[in-house]
Amino acid sequence: MNPNRLLKIGLAGSVVTALCCFTPMLVIFLGTLGFSAVLGWLDYMLLPALAVFLSITGYALWKRSRAQ
Repeated sequence: MNPNRLLKIGLAGSVVTALCCFTPMLVIFLGTLGFSAVLGWLDYMLLPALAVFLSITGYALWKRSRAQ
């Protein structure tokens, strides 16, 4: 996979996941849709997703620097 595309995916995923972790954006959205029962499981899903996206970003930056 192209390192630039991988970097875009990693950065976009990191930003979206960080917004959902650190702001009540996802809590408000799920509450208005009636899925407030899912809110207890958000920490189990969002923090590992943030770690995965940050790892993808780091890998893409490493691969990009090696290509140059």
